[in-house]
Amino acid sequence: MASVPQPSSTDASVPRPGLAIFRPAPESNAPEPNRENLRVGIVAGWGEYPGKVANAVRDLGGSVTIAAIRNHASEELDALADQMKWFGVCKLGAMQRFFAENNVDRVCLAGKLFKDRILFHGLGWVQHAPDLECVRTMIRPLFSKHGSTTDDTLLGAVVASFERRGMNVVPGTDYATDLIAQAGLLTQCRPTRSVMSDIDFGWDIAKKMGGLDIGQSITVKNRTVLSVEAVEGTDACIERTGILCPMGHWSLVKVAKPQQDMRFDLPTIGPQTIDRMAKAGGRAIAIEAGKTIVIDRPRTLALADRYRIAILSR
Repeated sequence: MASVPQPSSTDASVPRPGLAIFRPAPESNAPEPNRENLRVGIVAGWGEYPGKVANAVRDLGGSVTIAAIRNHASEELDALADQMKWFGVCKLGAMQRFFAENNVDRVCLAGKLFKDRILFHGLGWVQHAPDLECVRTMIRPLFSKHGSTTDDTLLGAVVASFERRGMNVVPGTDYATDLIAQAGLLTQCRPTRSVMSDIDFGWDIAKKMGGLDIGQSITVKNRTVLSVEAVEGTDACIERTGILCPMGHWSLVKVAKPQQDMRFDLPTIGPQTIDRMAKAGGRAIAIEAGKTIVIDRPRTLALADRYRIAILSR
């Protein structure tokens, strides 16, 4: 019989079970920054993560320069930046020049990019008028005999491009450390034995899928895989599961890749994830401790408890 981990209650400042987080050891190779001279550039995509990183850098006394991706990033980021400029998604060289002009030596890739819209709508990536540095960076993964358009390949090429310009690409969680979930039951709502059986069943499958760089999430009910996340993303995977399993009471398993690069593409959940789970009939989420971002943790966990959705970090 699968056991349910008990909530942590070691932190006396935590108002109720499940709200504790831990501060992970930095996993980047970059040297520890001088807080008095911390200059961080953020390539900002969709979602709340870029703003969380910006706030964390400001709390450390650093300056924030944001290259906001048009049609992805939020206009609200402007209030958090010392400098901010909008760019097309394929203006890689222009972003690097903007960072160099503002003496940025550390770069965080933060926020989601809608890969399907960039690569597979209209004329594909060329409709975004890539600049010369983007063409140089992407020509091998996109057009060579052994190239691919997996997330690791494309984002790894972007990281290498920034580093050729002398900019260290570091995890946003080096600064926003409180976003990383600890191990344990994060909600007051507890998974049932049947849910734990589904999570155990789905975990290894999701890990193997991640090792192939297909996606981060699967949905499971009665030890049957209902849906697999690919290019469409977790939200669309959740919505599709609601259609495939209208009786509900299924589980989402969302994990990091076996060799996860902490600088990009970390598994992330937040209030929107919980809202979509509730609408689609999901009843549990299993995430990976130390490698999953929980956006707006108090609101996310409060929503999960309201909807009776258990969140287990393991």
